[in-house]
Order: sequence, then C-alpha cells, then structure tokens
Amino acid sequence: MKNLDLNLLPPLQVLLELKNISRAAERLQLSQPATSAAMARLRRHFDDELLVRNGRTYDLTPFAQSLVPLVDEALLHIRRATRVRSGFDPGTSEREFIIAASDYAAALIVGPLRGILRDEAPGVSVDFMPTSKSGIQGQLADYSKIDLLVGPTGYHMQGASRQLFRDSFVMVADAGSPLLQQPRLTPADLITVPHAVGYFGEGVSTPADKLFESLGLQRRVAAVVAGFLSLPLLVEGTDLVALVPRMLAARAGRGANIVVLEFAEGTEASLVEAMYWHPSQTEDPASVWLRSVVQRSCSRLQELFPVEAHAVVIESATGQQ
Repeated sequence: MKNLDLNLLPPLQVLLELKNISRAAERLQLSQPATSAAMARLRRHFDDELLVRNGRTYDLTPFAQSLVPLVDEALLHIRRATRVRSGFDPGTSEREFIIAASDYAAALIVGPLRGILRDEAPGVSVDFMPTSKSGIQGQLADYSKIDLLVGPTGYHMQGASRQLFRDSFVMVADAGSPLLQQPRLTPADLITVPHAVGYFGEGVSTPADKLFESLGLQRRVAAVVAGFLSLPLLVEGTDLVALVPRMLAARAGRGANIVVLEFAEGTEASLVEAMYWHPSQTEDPASVWLRSVVQRSCSRLQELFPVEAHAVVIESATGQQ
C-alpha cells in the first residue's frame, strides 16, 4: 500500500475507460499536465505502458486490460467504505446519486422523483446517465460508477432487482396519416407503411421487434434513432409510424399532433421495467432510501400518463379481438 498513492486510482480508472489523456483530464476536471503526470507515475509503478498508440488512437496493453475489472472493484469498495455511516438522513444529506436508465425510463421518472426530493431531501441530487451505447447489457456489471440501474426485464440483467412498472406498446402516427381513414387495421397493414424504430445496441431486440417477429412480418424501416424518446416527435408531420411504450406516447402526445393506435388484446407487446443494484448495497440505508424513492415515483406513472387511444384498433392477424 505504501508503494502506490490511492489518489491515483480514480485517474487510472478513467484512463483505462477512455484510453485518452486529454479526455481523461476533462472527465477528471484536471489539467492535461496533471493527468499526464499521473499517467507517468502509474506507468512507473506498474512498469507497463498501459496505453500504446495505434494510429491516431490508443489501445490498452494486455496488462492494462487485466487491470480494468480489478480497479473498478477496488474503487467500488473504497467508495462504500468511505460512505459508511450509522444511518442515512435524507433531510440533511447532500449526497449525489447516479441512476443509469434509458431515455424512456428517465423521461417518465424524473418528474415525480424530483417532487419527492423537493419534499424529503432538498440537499440530495439524483443524476441520470444514459445506458451504454454498446447496448442494454453493456453497463450491467459496472456498478462502480452508478447507484442504481433502471432497465427492462428479460435481458439477463445482473444484480439484485425489483419490478417497478409495466407498460405496453402502442403505435403512434401523424394525425393526418392515411392509416386513420381505415376503420380497422391488422398488423399486416402496418408493414405497408415506413417505420421509425429505436436502437439499443447490436443484437438487442425490443418487445416491438419481437411482436413482428412472432407474427412473421417484417417492417419497412425508414429511420433509426437511439432509444424511444424521440420517436413520437419523429413521426409528426411525416408518413412514418412507430411503436413506442404507451406512457411515453401519452407524455409526447400532450404537445405533438400525433394519434395513438392500440393493439387488440392478445396482440400487444408488453414491457416490464425493473431496478437493479449490486447485492452488497441491499442493506445500505442510503441505497434502501433511493430505491424507495424510485419505487414511489413509479407508482404514480399510470396516474400521470393516462392514454386516450384513437378509435382505430389494430386487430390480431385473424381479425379477432
């Protein structure tokens, strides 16, 4: 322990993640010379280059790659050790929590959560960070950087978990869409129009994707965006349609000229969101409180985002409801 300044562990973690001294300096809010000096000390300590140039970028050495999980785990335990208290008082705490969530989940949760914080914990802040660009699974084991992860069930999420809320998919279209002239629609009618879809990473299928796969139908994808949040606004004023979670459609529909189309019972696709955390945080008073706040925030979602669907109903493939 005497041979390494533990204050070098945070810069080491960021350097291993970003593989770039300038970007690491920006993340750490340090000067580039200070970050370069920390890098030099780390290289001397480990007797390894850690980062090696590859064209215009840098790659981790094999030794540096082996350090990544060890450094993440070490910092996780150090942070928990320094936060140990006999209890947690949200009314006086100034702690900052970080929740990883999709744009869809964050858009629904932030409002009611802020209301609870205002009443119970005015000094506490909760920051939402997007889930990994590499897909839903890419961030699951990285509890060293987050306090809680909110994500869908059915994707092999790691850690302890608790269900938060259930949603189902509806179709959104511009209010002037020709589809609305038809009294009834079937899923087969939906493959005749261009679709906008949300992307969550290579190989990740959403319940909307799985719905069409189960029906043996292939959508004509005309636009792809990251996540669900922008889809309702994307279809407005266009011939595009999109499948989005019901409560997101309700939230977006308040200011957009779009129409919501329901699927008939037996055809709809469901989405269940849960919260996930590292098992070592299960009894931590601060983590217990945070999970309670998120749970209470989600209990109000159905009340806050009711959906009034258009009269047109998307029937099952056989036309039965």
